[in-house]
Amino acid sequence: MFNDIGPLELVTLIVLAVLVFGPDKLPKVIQDVTRTIRKIREFSESAKQDIRQELGPEFKDFEFEDLNPKTFIRKQLDNDDLGLKEIRNGFDLKKEMAEVTDAVQGRDSDSSATPPPSSSGSSSPSGGTVDMTKKPDERPPYDADAT
Repeated sequence: MFNDIGPLELVTLIVLAVLVFGPDKLPKVIQDVTRTIRKIREFSESAKQDIRQELGPEFKDFEFEDLNPKTFIRKQLDNDDLGLKEIRNGFDLKKEMAEVTDAVQGRDSDSSATPPPSSSGSSSPSGGTVDMTKKPDERPPYDADAT
């Protein structure tokens, strides 16, 4: 909980507590604070147990720490059932980056990987390829009420 407090900060807090509460009242204040923290922890654990009992047996391994998005995502990515490790290992990033670089520079990286363009020129949606660079002959009607 207080892992990031250094020794100098701890000494400063102790000196400040002695100055504020005085040496005679400080032990009583420390007892009150620890008792309050203990009661808060007990209340929290009791609430967790009540929630687990209400959820039923299908949530017996439910952990409240899993509700943290970082923990949830980390747990899901480490799950072997999804096959993410095989997918991650299947990518050849160097090859893909080389292909992207070649495409940007206009070079043919692998002529057998890309199919040759059709020479027919017809763009039929039923069986041929569709030419995405071809502009449509007419624009669709504009509907002012739709926007």
